[in-house]
Amino acid sequence: MRVITRCKKIMNKNTILGLALSSLVSMPLFAAELPGKGISVQPLQSTISEETFQTLIVCKALEKLGYDIKPIKEVDYNVAYASIAAGDATFMAVNWVPLHNAQYKAAGGDKKFYREGTYVENAVQGYLIDKKTAEKYRITNIAQLQDPQLAKLFDSNGDGKADLTGCNPGWGCEKAINSQLKAYGLENTVEHNQGNYAAMMADTIARYREGKSIFYYTWTPYWVSDVLKPGTDVIWLQVPFSALNDDGVVDTQLPNGRNYGFPPSTMHIVANKTWAEKNPAAATLFAVMKLPVADINAQNLRMHSNKVSDIDIEHHAEGWLRAHQTIVDEWLEAARKATDQKTG
Repeated sequence: MRVITRCKKIMNKNTILGLALSSLVSMPLFAAELPGKGISVQPLQSTISEETFQTLIVCKALEKLGYDIKPIKEVDYNVAYASIAAGDATFMAVNWVPLHNAQYKAAGGDKKFYREGTYVENAVQGYLIDKKTAEKYRITNIAQLQDPQLAKLFDSNGDGKADLTGCNPGWGCEKAINSQLKAYGLENTVEHNQGNYAAMMADTIARYREGKSIFYYTWTPYWVSDVLKPGTDVIWLQVPFSALNDDGVVDTQLPNGRNYGFPPSTMHIVANKTWAEKNPAAATLFAVMKLPVADINAQNLRMHSNKVSDIDIEHHAEGWLRAHQTIVDEWLEAARKATDQKTG
């Protein structure tokens, strides 16, 4: 404050006049550089803390365009889609395709949402068991767990059923897992355990380290596959046929003939359509941003390996943006050009 006061004292009238004229000349440039000046943004994400990194990347890019970013709100996915569709929130950076297709459509689909570009590519998901059990009993396909004797290998509570570490209630994967267990005839031999996923996976990993058999669902990007490494510690289970329903069965078979129950997925930034139409800079930014799966995995592992705070995660996001400054500048340039085209 003292420095500012001193600067004011030594300014003469000519200096003040010069600054005033300069500010008038620079106003259009300032507006072009900060097209989001004075406009509020309400980001949403689920309660999965590992989604914070990719959400913050978007938030901080928007800040560079002048947008006023409110604190991220954590809500259930269904609430997120409904809130964005209604205009009560602005965007979410974790719209999974095809996993969230039903929720997206139920909340209004393309009539309510702006969704252009692909933020994250080659995200995968599916069912895994520990490699030791897989090799000993030659288990490669989830349908083999129709056999009560094989299913019992993964029983952790003594009820005779295989215990599958599954999804939180309300997540998109909950419906998919339940429908697939029914389709594959596994309802009598497999129990879909639901609750706090992170806590359940901590227990699953502890069981693995004790030498016990494990059976779980997971996805990437997420830290689990950096702790239980596919091919080394665990294996992905195939499924007997495609049974992912989304207004008809989605073909989940890969070009190599293997079928893991889910196709390679993508994640998108989904925003309120009306808001996006009024904010071409933000809309363009959403469309051009891309974040590698490997970078999310690496950050998520840092979160799991160390006790981190929200401030730490914010520093991770800032560090990523600095390390990829050239790419970020290209995003921002494209966003500013979109504003110029609309106003020109």
